[in-house]
Amino acid sequence: MSAQRSEEERPLLISKDRYHSWVAPGWRNPLNWLVSAKEQGFALIPGILGQKDVERLLKELSQADVPRGRAGVRHAMKLPAVAAVARDSGLLEIAQRVLGKEVIPFRATLFDKSPTANWLVVWHQDTALPLRERRETADWGPWSLKDGVNYAHAPASALSRVLALRVHLDDSTTENGPLRVLPGTHTLGVLTDDEIHELATRIAALDCLVSRGGVLAMRPLVVHASSKSQSNVPRRVLHIEYAASAFIEEGMALAIA
Repeated sequence: MSAQRSEEERPLLISKDRYHSWVAPGWRNPLNWLVSAKEQGFALIPGILGQKDVERLLKELSQADVPRGRAGVRHAMKLPAVAAVARDSGLLEIAQRVLGKEVIPFRATLFDKSPTANWLVVWHQDTALPLRERRETADWGPWSLKDGVNYAHAPASALSRVLALRVHLDDSTTENGPLRVLPGTHTLGVLTDDEIHELATRIAALDCLVSRGGVLAMRPLVVHASSKSQSNVPRRVLHIEYAASAFIEEGMALAIA
C-alpha cells in the first residue's frame, strides 16, 4: 500500500488502546467499518445524510403532530419523514452489509437532548423488542405494553439479528451528552446489572463523537450509557433499528414501531 495514501482514503484510528473504531470516509468500502461493527459492536460512519437532508428532516419532525415525551418521540416509524429516512439507500446498505439483504427497519425513536430536556442513562443493554402479539415463549420476557405495543425482553439469539443506526441531526461532542460504549461487550450475551457494573469498572469507555449527518451503527447488546449534557448545543439523534427479517425468531414477529 502506498505511503502516500490520501487523507480522504485513510480511516482514522480513534482508540487509545486495543479497542479501535474506524471513522470511515468512503464508507462503502466495508473494510473501513465492518470489522469494528463485528468485533466491537459499534462503528462510526460520517456523512450519510447531507446538510439539506438533515434540515428538511428537522423541519418535518418539528411540524409532526405526535405525542412528545421529555426525551423526544417514541414509535416514530409512523411518521412518513422518518419511514423515508429509514428506507434511504445509504442506511439500508449499511444494515444489509451487517444483517443481510432482507433487512427491515422496524422501530425508530427521536432522542432530543437539550438544556431544557436533559438526562443521563446508566450503563445498560437494549434488550426489549416490539412484537405483533404476545406469545409466552421460553427465553422471552418479561413482557410490557407501551403505547399499545407489546414488548418483550429478547434472548441474545434474537438480538444478534438486530442493528441500530443512530442518525445524528446535530454534532455529538464531549459536552452535549454523547453515547458512550464499552467496546466488545456485545459478544457476552444478555448480562445482569451486576455483570454490567463490573464490566464498567474494568473496560475503558469510549465517547461516540459523530458529526451532523453521520451515523453510529451499534449492536443492541453492546453496553452503553450517556451523561447529561453540559452544553447549550442540542443533541438530536434519530435512532432507527433494523432486523434481519420481520420474524426475529420462529413464531415471533416484530411490530413496526
